[in-house]
Amino acid sequence: MNYKKRQENRTWFLKGMRHGVPIGLGYFAVAFTLGITAKNIGLTPLQSAFMSFTMHASAGEFAMMTVIAAGSGYMEMAITQLVINLRYLLMSCALSQKVSEKLKFSHRLAISYFITDEIFGISSTVDGKLNPWYSYGAACVASPGWVLGTFLGAVVGNILPSNVASAMSVALYGMFLAIIIPPARKNKVIAVLVLTSMAASALFTWLSKWIPLSSGMRILILTVVIAGIAAYVHPIEESGDNTNEG
Repeated sequence: MNYKKRQENRTWFLKGMRHGVPIGLGYFAVAFTLGITAKNIGLTPLQSAFMSFTMHASAGEFAMMTVIAAGSGYMEMAITQLVINLRYLLMSCALSQKVSEKLKFSHRLAISYFITDEIFGISSTVDGKLNPWYSYGAACVASPGWVLGTFLGAVVGNILPSNVASAMSVALYGMFLAIIIPPARKNKVIAVLVLTSMAASALFTWLSKWIPLSSGMRILILTVVIAGIAAYVHPIEESGDNTNEG
């Protein structure tokens, strides 16, 4: 790898770190609540932290702990995780169109491991092709925040008043709004998609009284339908080649 390419990767990595700081802070607050829940079902702090390191998914982890607390088997746990986290497969497919065709498989695998809703949000809105070192920079700040928050929540979480612990989970929604609002202000198509997604999600939540669907399945259906319509109505034109190799 030549000097110019190393400098370019370094620039993208530092940019990813800067954008990952608010994500890491939001993750820490939400994971604190996760750690409290993990402790209450009998997991140790190390087990809780290991769980968060191997699965960066708040909904998936909360669902898994519900299954554990209910004494269910491994098969039910696996099926639950498959349904709830299936949206990450769609995110991976979307980002595969964002990276260079020449990007090595090892980089693709590493990027996919750290995909979360928020990291996908910032990675999918970068100009041009996605350099993998941008995702690494964001992940090296966001992932420790998630893991450390879970660990400390399991260690000292029950010391905090319950209303304070519950309030910390609101940070995730504020952080996500901070991610989607800037690109929505710059691009009218994104703004329409955000508003459409919000309205459709609210409608599905209301319809769930009569049509029983899990939150993961609702997200999956909405993602496929809305993203499919957007891709058909407003396709992204291919630009010139931008290698972005590792």
